[in-house]
Amino acid sequence: MKLKILLSLFALCFLGQNAAAQITGKITDVGNGLALEYATAALYKKKDFSLVTGVITELNGSFVIPNVKAGAYFLEASFLGYTTKRVDVIVSKKGASIDLGTIQLSLGNQLNEVVVQAERVAVVHKIDRQVFDTKKYQSSEGGSAVDVVKNLPSVTVDGQGEISVRGSQGFSVLVNGKPTQGDASAILAQLPANALESVELITAPSAKYDPEGKGGILNIITKKGATNGTYTQVNVRGGFPSIEEYDTKEAAQRYGIDATLNKRTDKWNFSLGASYQRNDKTGRREGDMFIVNQAENKTTFLPSDGERSFDEISYNGRFNVDYTPNKRDSYSVGFFAGKHTKDRLADIVYYDNHAVSPSNSDNRLYTFTYYNHNLRIRKGDFALGSFDYEHKFDDDSNLSASFLYEYTFLGGPTVNDNLGNPDNTIIYQQEYNTNDNPLYGTRVNLDYKFKPFSFGILELGYQFRNLDHTGEFVYQRDGVLVPEFSSDVSLDRTIHSGYTQLTGAKNKWDYAAGVRLESMDREYTESLKSEASPNTYTYDFVKLFPSASLQYKLSDKTKLKTAYSKRVERTTTLKMNSFAEREHSEVFEQGDNKLEPEFIDLVEVGITQKLKGGNSFFATAYYRHVENVINRVNVLAYQENGAVIDTIINRVFSNVGKSNSYGLEVGATIKPTKNWSNFIGANVYSYDIKGALNFNHRDGIARTYGINSKATIYSINLNSTYNFWQNASAQFSFNYLSERNTAMGEDSRFYSPNLTFRKSFLDNKLTATLQWQNIDMGLLNTNEQRITTSRPDQFYTTTNYKYEVDMVSLNLSYTFNANKNKSKFIDSEFGKREF
Repeated sequence: MKLKILLSLFALCFLGQNAAAQITGKITDVGNGLALEYATAALYKKKDFSLVTGVITELNGSFVIPNVKAGAYFLEASFLGYTTKRVDVIVSKKGASIDLGTIQLSLGNQLNEVVVQAERVAVVHKIDRQVFDTKKYQSSEGGSAVDVVKNLPSVTVDGQGEISVRGSQGFSVLVNGKPTQGDASAILAQLPANALESVELITAPSAKYDPEGKGGILNIITKKGATNGTYTQVNVRGGFPSIEEYDTKEAAQRYGIDATLNKRTDKWNFSLGASYQRNDKTGRREGDMFIVNQAENKTTFLPSDGERSFDEISYNGRFNVDYTPNKRDSYSVGFFAGKHTKDRLADIVYYDNHAVSPSNSDNRLYTFTYYNHNLRIRKGDFALGSFDYEHKFDDDSNLSASFLYEYTFLGGPTVNDNLGNPDNTIIYQQEYNTNDNPLYGTRVNLDYKFKPFSFGILELGYQFRNLDHTGEFVYQRDGVLVPEFSSDVSLDRTIHSGYTQLTGAKNKWDYAAGVRLESMDREYTESLKSEASPNTYTYDFVKLFPSASLQYKLSDKTKLKTAYSKRVERTTTLKMNSFAEREHSEVFEQGDNKLEPEFIDLVEVGITQKLKGGNSFFATAYYRHVENVINRVNVLAYQENGAVIDTIINRVFSNVGKSNSYGLEVGATIKPTKNWSNFIGANVYSYDIKGALNFNHRDGIARTYGINSKATIYSINLNSTYNFWQNASAQFSFNYLSERNTAMGEDSRFYSPNLTFRKSFLDNKLTATLQWQNIDMGLLNTNEQRITTSRPDQFYTTTNYKYEVDMVSLNLSYTFNANKNKSKFIDSEFGKREF
């Protein structure tokens, strides 16, 4: 209060009595009273309806329009999806301060919303994020959030199903603004696309967010509404039989059902949801591998071919209840429980396995063909609960607190049988490994937001997180325990962090700046079954994570922005397990018990431009620097005596150096006609990685492998929609990812075209969507990717993965009433990251 008085005296002394008037107010949602951030307050002259000026609201919905001359005006308050409201304003004298109070906006009626959705732009740009309308991506209906996000300009999905943002697989996922700590792909795969309202891409997050994720943040917004009543929706999906079966033993099955029930009153909001999804994917794997054994002067050649398919089942139930006894207080309790299994079958024939001299002699020392049955079952049972509380004070300040506890049981065996071929009854070797990985996670948040200054809102917060993750790995060969591959591991990680963030707007400027201080303590313990005592490795740090963003409104149609953010990418327990695990017949996989997190610095600058006829354009240039880059690299496998294992490659997770990315991201909305709209996004960047892999085999001999790789990479996402009439449309989408360099090789290009037809019936209550995914018709090599690694005079591997094409499915969605969905659920924070 004293600060406001001093500022007022300052203004009177230096600006004089002839200062222009100031108009203030606040824009909120009429249904729940929540502030509408980034709503528009536009001031017009009453006599000729000409625009005087316009501003956007701050985090608490407030706005300030300074320097208004005396006269008659009207103010229009508007926000995307809401009905615009007009308020008359009379400025009788200069220097007056006019407070319009709270302006409440309501969502448009159901019929109007259908019309608005057809015209809404695919992307909305804000100072710190891009907001994408999920309704623009019809090919995702009936699928998961993965099918939505892969259409975003900076997002790609490769042949292994790995999701990347600007070329980085490290990014964080928020659900309705709440942090999660699970594996991004696993989280998105379990969120039904039908339940999504929008996706926010935050590439340079502010300090109020957890700094984890070198690619930034994907904030998934689920469907919401503001009216009381009951909402019920059921979605059913069924896949047609596979057109191309790839000689698999079992046909792929694709079907699912998800349902949401939401009941809302003035004080209570109940949400109940359940989902069952079966998503199989067939395919084949064709590979060649050369291993050079210089000590014995021979090269081993392992050509292979066979089935590589996935059976994936997930089902879960969720419950959430919100209680708002008054306008100041709100409480929320949520529970979630589910099961998720993913079986990867790789039945591979290794034919003409032989050894020759390194001098390219054709003399075979021996020839051997065998059949490898490899079934890897990955399962996870999740159970978690959360409690949230929020209090609003008279001065519009806000205090919130949240608590989350999670128990996750991870595990699953791998069966690896080497059998005769063509006589599969001959048993050469049978291996079996399994693991039990219970995980316990706790998170506590405390946040306070207030406005001590006229130029911005200040936010303060504290967060506590603890992860307790243990694992028991059992390895058997021919029914006998193998101690050198059987181990116990344990990871305990505690994080304390606090942040301060200032956000504001003045005239044509929007700005935000903040810093987060984080203290992390990590203790990792591991031991082999054959060892008497465990070994413990600790890693601690105290670091600052600053951030800043700035946006300038060059005109009503053009905005410039720039941002900086410092991030961290923590590692999972799996990547720290330094004991080898048999993944395939020819692969050992292991981690690094001293693995350090990646630290990232990101700078970006961009422009957004609105064009005529609903067209728009944006471009963002960025630079990202990463320290302690973590890569999975291949090295030769050795026996305890130091001799090379001729038929096995070791895959290792390790810190390998530094990387730099220089990129340009562009996107455009193009509407040639009223019924035809297109959105195209592209990302091109130069990526280099330099350093070394320092790997200590268990023979005690340290080996160093130099890393030096550089390439230009690009991706294109196209989405074209034609509306035949109001309730029928067709959409073509195309996702392309170019060749990419890795620490020791290259991943080939990967692309997927899709076609969708959608029609609504029964007053838009029933929607049918027919999808044709991964269009190939035997001509295009769609959904196919080759991965190659090499090391001179040591090894060369190349594997081509062919996954199912020409997949056709039908999705039906029925809404039993017209009330809006206000359901919201919690999601796994810790366990899915390890899945």
